[in-house]
Amino acid sequence: MRKHLRILTLLPLTMFIFASVVSLPPAVCAEDKEQPAGEERPVMVTRTTASGETVTVPIDQKKPVSEFKGENYIIVDDFEDEEPKNNVNGEMGEWNLNPEDETVYCRWSVVPVDGTAGAKQKTLRLEYDVDSKDENILQTQNGFWMKLMHLDASGYDHLQFDIKGDAEAGYPEAFKVELKTFKDKARTERIRGSALVKGITPEWQTISIPLNSMTGLLDFASPEVWKNPSISRKDLDEFVIVFEDGRVKNKTGVIYIDNIKFVKTGQPGPTAVDFPPWDREKTPVPLEGLEFAKFLIKRLKSFPSQILVKKEFPKDDREFLLEIAKDTWKFFDNIVDQQNYLPLDQVALGEKEAVGAGTWIGDYTNVTDIGLYLMCIVSAYDFGFITREDAVLRLRGTLNTIEKLQHHESGFPYNYYDTTLAIRTSYFVSFVDSGWLVMGLYVAKNAFPEELGEQASRMLSRYNFSFFYDPVEKQMFHGYYDNLKVYSDYHYGAFYTEPRATSYLAIGKGDAPIEHWFYTYRTFPETYGWQQLSPVNRVLKETLGVKYYGGYYEWNGLRYVPSWGGSLFEALMPTIVIKEKELAPDSLGLNDREHVLGHIKFAKEQAYPVWGMSPCAVPEGGYSEYGVAPLGSRGYKGGVVTPHVSFLALEFEPEEAIKNIRTLISNYNIYGEYGFYDAVNVKTGKVAVRYLCLDQGMIFVALNNYLNDGIIRKRFHNEPAIKNAEKLLTEEKLFEPPSNAK
Repeated sequence: MRKHLRILTLLPLTMFIFASVVSLPPAVCAEDKEQPAGEERPVMVTRTTASGETVTVPIDQKKPVSEFKGENYIIVDDFEDEEPKNNVNGEMGEWNLNPEDETVYCRWSVVPVDGTAGAKQKTLRLEYDVDSKDENILQTQNGFWMKLMHLDASGYDHLQFDIKGDAEAGYPEAFKVELKTFKDKARTERIRGSALVKGITPEWQTISIPLNSMTGLLDFASPEVWKNPSISRKDLDEFVIVFEDGRVKNKTGVIYIDNIKFVKTGQPGPTAVDFPPWDREKTPVPLEGLEFAKFLIKRLKSFPSQILVKKEFPKDDREFLLEIAKDTWKFFDNIVDQQNYLPLDQVALGEKEAVGAGTWIGDYTNVTDIGLYLMCIVSAYDFGFITREDAVLRLRGTLNTIEKLQHHESGFPYNYYDTTLAIRTSYFVSFVDSGWLVMGLYVAKNAFPEELGEQASRMLSRYNFSFFYDPVEKQMFHGYYDNLKVYSDYHYGAFYTEPRATSYLAIGKGDAPIEHWFYTYRTFPETYGWQQLSPVNRVLKETLGVKYYGGYYEWNGLRYVPSWGGSLFEALMPTIVIKEKELAPDSLGLNDREHVLGHIKFAKEQAYPVWGMSPCAVPEGGYSEYGVAPLGSRGYKGGVVTPHVSFLALEFEPEEAIKNIRTLISNYNIYGEYGFYDAVNVKTGKVAVRYLCLDQGMIFVALNNYLNDGIIRKRFHNEPAIKNAEKLLTEEKLFEPPSNAK
């Protein structure tokens, strides 16, 4: 039990970095834009009948709670009263993703049909049409919504309803059911869990969906959710049915739904926050606190001996950066398990001394950590810090361990492994993290083809990213929960975010079609009122034979395609491997530079002494997202600067970046034996005295690219699959008018 509690307490700090950074919100339906959360409705309600007639009907008095709620169930609606409000006093209605498209619709009505017991009973009838006649509409979605009015479903474990299709009118082969809730107490940001309903027939059947499988309802940043995931269902806002043109052959049809309810079966099933069981302990006798940290330090090559390092840095900029590179390499030289050759995710130094009260060793690793570690070993060789023989020896040790690690049946690794025991600590298989591991393998393979080419090629042959591709949305799932046997509820839907590097890779390998690149959003429709700014020139374009919507933001004299949160991590991490500046200087490369300039401008406006915000360690403890809000569609909060993004920015604004790096050193106690600590609160000056493998890796590889003429990018693009995708960079013009649209 001790080991599980330890993971539960510590892993959430970074365990879902990528999911939180680039998560796309639930599909925004008509009710999301027009109906404020929790708003009470008028006494008279307008709805559409089965014949298409619009009528206004009164809301009658609701029946007593005892009639629809029992010890182990709550019936949200059985439709017997034919009222436009359900048993929890929530309204209902239809929605259309593209309300301007009048050629498609979903119509709802309550009608008498032969029920599950044979007798006539009143039932919800949904007639849908997703066969759009508008050539400007790229995807059609519509459906039905029902407000749940803060329903507390934490005591139930399944969502159930009865369903049948209409034999004469036809019915969908599949559709989605969603539950929505709010991520924040202010009820401003909604999240949603979903499930796919399949196997519909003209006969009544009961659908029973484990609520634990609706993983999108979980706020993984909340420690309480890790302890009790059912609390994510305490404040349900909405029940939604989704019909999609890409999911069905029957573009029109009718289904009947009845007896929508939450039930407690006593068999909730596994959850998304479960950990795989361990078959052994780390130590012969239990160790805690500092003693356990000292045990873990013994497995490392070395560990810092002091917290603060005051040194004279060279005035010459190149020598200055080389000095930082030497110190940063010490993390990857030392903070690696010496038996399993795996880099540790993070370490925290003590409050008063490096090894003392507050010292913490994160002896687990993420597959992105491993991918960047491979690039860092190659970079150390490029800098001359290690010999070719040493580099190959280190790389081979890590590759051998990777091959021995337990993998998912898809061929991909799990997202997290314990570095001491070399066993998985997660059931999740991540799209973006797996991508960075593959990118690291490509770099290692092309750096040392004679020594490592055969092994790396063998390992690369097992990875096919079509496993993550959703052909309906034409986007990539965040990942897959092996214990639940479900994909994540979210896709990587925003284009200008860190996962674009893995999407680029997948398309180059032939694991995803070209259209995937263009079906991630450059900007969102103006009607999506939650976004920071209204898009400019969001019109239909066509590139490489694919139609898509473009557009950009304008702010502070800048023109740019936004990221999700406005962080430089999202904007620039892909540039350590992809030649955006070289191959798309007026498009993606220009967009990269505009984001750097945006961070500089924002810092000046806020009177910050330094600039550069991204997800990072919180100086006061924990991990959080930071960014320049106007640069993102959703936008993160500001106030904390992390050094690693200044190094990513070297390629685009070298003078400003070097000046910023020097100011960080002179203004704050942010530099240690292994280089920069992770973050500083610019208002208080408090520093997060932590080293994170992810951020140290970006610093080191970015330095290698900047000082050695983009050498890591060159090795990556030497791979035929990567070169094959270069047209994605050269052909799209983010800021040109859509003269080729049809």
